[in-house]
Amino acid sequence: MLNLLVLAAEAPEVKWGIFVPDDSTIAGLFLALTMGILVYVMIQRARAGLPIPEIRRIAGLEAFEEAVGRATEMGRPVHITTYYQDVGDYDTWAFWAYLAHVAKLCASYDTRIINTNSEWLTMTVNEEIIRQAYLEAGRPDAFIPDDVRFMSDWQFGYTMGVAGMIAREKPAANFLVGYFYAESLILAEAGALVGAIQVAATSSTAQIPFFVASCDYTMIGEEFYAGAAALSKEPVIYGSVVAQDITRVALVALIIIGTLLNTAGSSFVIDLIKF
Repeated sequence: MLNLLVLAAEAPEVKWGIFVPDDSTIAGLFLALTMGILVYVMIQRARAGLPIPEIRRIAGLEAFEEAVGRATEMGRPVHITTYYQDVGDYDTWAFWAYLAHVAKLCASYDTRIINTNSEWLTMTVNEEIIRQAYLEAGRPDAFIPDDVRFMSDWQFGYTMGVAGMIAREKPAANFLVGYFYAESLILAEAGALVGAIQVAATSSTAQIPFFVASCDYTMIGEEFYAGAAALSKEPVIYGSVVAQDITRVALVALIIIGTLLNTAGSSFVIDLIKF
């Protein structure tokens, strides 16, 4: 009995009867609930066609049409690729928005599009996306299935296959979109050697410096996902991105208010966040 009393006395005091007294336990719960509700509301508004905040147009998005137009004028193909292509990965889903956009531009301009792949299952989805773009443009016969190409599922087998294809086909536009590893600079250099206008979009922070140094336009970090939402207009993606941006603005405002109050000698915001 005495041991039980000692253990009870040493047990940490809980918050609201269920939460241990760690800093930000309750604040984190309310933030998660608020974020979830906001995402749901924005998705429902987007599905219903109701007005929600617009995603700012990113300069890199305008470069896609410019690059395809340049390839059309030169009579040379367009190339688009991503290395990491797991069919269930969010980077792959974002890549599909860019692929559909580029394919529609190529179909409308009567420009050849080449897509290289490192994963066979994703490649079949890519093929259907491009086929659908040509079908919607009223030119299904212009679609060339052989231009959707599987290179290799080995990183540098894929890299050398894509670099060789670029050297042979000499695309006038080279789109490197998605998640990349050490192959990023090799692919960008291959495009630079044939004089292609290059647009990169990636969430891989380790590869951003190489794309910035070697490409004409680079969409960095979360610009990659925001661009996918802006291009696809898919309610779930678009609403989620808008909700996240609203949350960021609110948190920045909270930081500014907390800084000013703390400078004035009030710890109200700090105590609120620690609750």
